[in-house]
Amino acid sequence: MQWLKRIQIPSGVCKLFHGFSLSPTQLYRRLFSGAEAPRWNDDDSPEEFNFASDVLDYWARMEEEGKRGPSPAFWWVNGQGDEIKWSFRKLRDLSCCTANVLEQTCGLQQGDRLALILPRVPEWWLVTVGCIRTGIIFMPGTTQLKAKDILYRIQMSQAKAIVTTNSLVPEVESVASECPDLKTKLVVSDHSHKGWLNFWSLIKSASPDHTCIKSKMEDPMAIFFTSGTTGYPKMAKHNQGLAFRSCIPSCRKLLKLKTSDVLWCLSDPGWILATVGCLIEPWISGATIFIHHLPQFDPKVIVEVLFKYPITQCLAAPAVYRMVLQQKISNLRFPTLEHCTTGGESLLLEEFEKWKQRTGLLIYEIYGQSETGISSANLREMKNKQGSAGKAILPFDIQIIDEKGNILPSNTEGYIGIRIKPTRPLGLFMEYENSPEKTSEVECGDFYNTGDRATMDEDGYIWFLGRGDDVINASGYRIGPAEVENALAEHPAVAESAVVSSPDKDRGEVVKAFIVLNSEFLSHDQEQLIKELQQHVKSVTAPYKYPRKVEFVSELPKTITGKIKRRELRNKEFGQI
Repeated sequence: MQWLKRIQIPSGVCKLFHGFSLSPTQLYRRLFSGAEAPRWNDDDSPEEFNFASDVLDYWARMEEEGKRGPSPAFWWVNGQGDEIKWSFRKLRDLSCCTANVLEQTCGLQQGDRLALILPRVPEWWLVTVGCIRTGIIFMPGTTQLKAKDILYRIQMSQAKAIVTTNSLVPEVESVASECPDLKTKLVVSDHSHKGWLNFWSLIKSASPDHTCIKSKMEDPMAIFFTSGTTGYPKMAKHNQGLAFRSCIPSCRKLLKLKTSDVLWCLSDPGWILATVGCLIEPWISGATIFIHHLPQFDPKVIVEVLFKYPITQCLAAPAVYRMVLQQKISNLRFPTLEHCTTGGESLLLEEFEKWKQRTGLLIYEIYGQSETGISSANLREMKNKQGSAGKAILPFDIQIIDEKGNILPSNTEGYIGIRIKPTRPLGLFMEYENSPEKTSEVECGDFYNTGDRATMDEDGYIWFLGRGDDVINASGYRIGPAEVENALAEHPAVAESAVVSSPDKDRGEVVKAFIVLNSEFLSHDQEQLIKELQQHVKSVTAPYKYPRKVEFVSELPKTITGKIKRRELRNKEFGQI
């Protein structure tokens, strides 16, 4: 039962599988068809798994056999009234056409890298699944990337192909001559571009017959570039286990999706959360993926969509919920919405309560990284401790560790660590591509050190504090920047803020806040406003956390994924840049 041990399915589930011989696909079908749980034969080790053939094609067959309801697999809309609904059968055929284009027209093979830089358009899903069918490693990127970002990614990855949108063609062209490995450029556009292949022109003439590769569990599937908050982005390489991990019954407790559910995940397609939340999680359960093109986050549009469409679950960054709450709308009781999930940063406890009061729903927090996918969560079936990142999701064993990998006691601050010995769990990245030194840096004893600081209470709930080098040590007190930023966010003058440590001759370092003001406060007396903000922080959190230094700025330095570059601000404070 080596495979069962490797994915760390609970022992009670392991016992159910003993004694029967099943292929990986048969196992998947039994797990998700509601059939009686089979038993497993020790001699049967499912080394192969492919999300396209074992998941998407399975549901296509269920549709053909009348064993799945009429709801679409993919439902896309935009602000102009356009709408696309695809069944699993349609997705199977179109993604097979895409796979043929990638192999036959573009000449790509298993293991080649493809940069995928598209907004929330249906083609993103076709290319992603097409890559999985062929074993081509897809590398998502946000459309906010600039020429230098694209150059870095293509050169670092040695990408042989890129698929992007009309608006980014000039950016790619400006650096293409410096990318000798880049052989194929595909554009999703109604217009032709010299030197570019038109995606839909090729799809229309491609065959829907394609033989999916038999990928092994350890075969690479995707590369996600990290957010780059502490330097140049790293290439976190994931294998097929990222997708198969969600097949484990304990992982399915995260959202508890049914075939009748409609999930709206608002993540940018360039982030790992989109791959997990907008593709893997819903389609493993045979649920409907709902997507709004949403080129910009407009809270009014988000509210309208939640009232208009039969969306049952919503997965979005805290900023989305925060923007909706700021709208002066009397009724936020969405007719079909049942479950809300968030991750990426922290919401204020006040915002949790406001959402519950106005919608009647709780918000469940999750935690993860480009290296891990979703690694901990407040599951639907357990007590929701608002403000925490929940508990570890199997097969991850999460502990709070010190710099040497020693496990720390409850309620002791340390690093979030994921156990990698004696076996590396499915779903955890394989390595930082082309950076063995970076990979070894994060291996800490028996654990992968996430670099994130947190505590864990007696019940196993994780309380996130911040990146390791973001935590401020002021006069012996350890202060997470999010604590101060959340307090500042409650003041009407603050549009957004970034809190870092700043040198001080008496205290060593103190808390400093860089603040972007809302427009109506720009003309206020700044000295008086600083005092008001400092007093405000003292009144809503521990007084020692208040910012002794405040600087008003027009904008904050951010990564392309929207994360604040606190390191850049901190280095500036300490004179390093």
